[in-house]
Amino acid sequence: MSRKENLATPKQNMSNILAQTVKTGIIKSNLIPMFAGLTLALYTYQISLIEKLPEILFALIGSILVMGAAGAFNNLYDRDIDSIMERTKNRPTVTGEIKPKAVLWLGILMSIFGIVFLALTTPLAALLGFLGLFFYVVPYTMWTKRRTIYNTEVGSISGAMPPLIGWATMYPDITHPAILGLFVITVIWQMPHFYAIAIRKHDEYKAANVPMLPVVKGVKRTYIQTNIYLIILIAISFLFMPLSLGLMLVALLLSIIWLILSIAGYKKMDSEKWAKSMFVYSLLHMTVLFSTVIIYSLMGILFDF
Repeated sequence: MSRKENLATPKQNMSNILAQTVKTGIIKSNLIPMFAGLTLALYTYQISLIEKLPEILFALIGSILVMGAAGAFNNLYDRDIDSIMERTKNRPTVTGEIKPKAVLWLGILMSIFGIVFLALTTPLAALLGFLGLFFYVVPYTMWTKRRTIYNTEVGSISGAMPPLIGWATMYPDITHPAILGLFVITVIWQMPHFYAIAIRKHDEYKAANVPMLPVVKGVKRTYIQTNIYLIILIAISFLFMPLSLGLMLVALLLSIIWLILSIAGYKKMDSEKWAKSMFVYSLLHMTVLFSTVIIYSLMGILFDF
């Protein structure tokens, strides 16, 4: 191996270590709902896309930093249970590839700079960024995750902050039914999604003593609770009506299909296959919904649609 290759390898490894520490996969997936909220605000109030380019850049940087900080703090605190679970045992915070003190400082600096960048858009965006970070780290990671079956519900609040942050970076008022609808849909969506993961990773959560609903109450209770949330998801779709009948219909149809899949699949499949189908559809549901919101909003801005 050449000297150049020897020098290059540590840099590549360090970038991978940092990427895993701040959970870049989660950051990428959360940027989609953030942009959905952002573009929806631009469309709702007919704000010029070009004039808001600096704020859009600040929103992107600020959101990435705040989300990365949340991931870093979560990895730092959960080192003990992460070492037990198969899917998390190779995280750098578990293997020692990055020191706890370094992760702590990384999280602190990303938090500060992230909130500052969001504040360059609107004070409300900065406040929402801070609240999202706080809810993920304290009420979820440090308090409820290891103590109650309602940890998913608590965590869903921080998980649904990206669309609110995106909207607030463009317009400092989050009382419009459309953004409230997008926020509540994102909150409710997380329960069927994470319940499905918990069923598939049942043994790992049990070994780590994390009280996920399927682990504590069983699959049948999880199925019933999933369907209750899916019915709520159907009802929430009507919050889009004041803004767009089309968006309302897309959200409504996606949620109805999900409920049908849940009921029909539960009767025909074993719990593992049912959970897998629910997980896959949850990803499809959010991808289609957020993509529709973004495309519809951009068309409305660019073509006065």
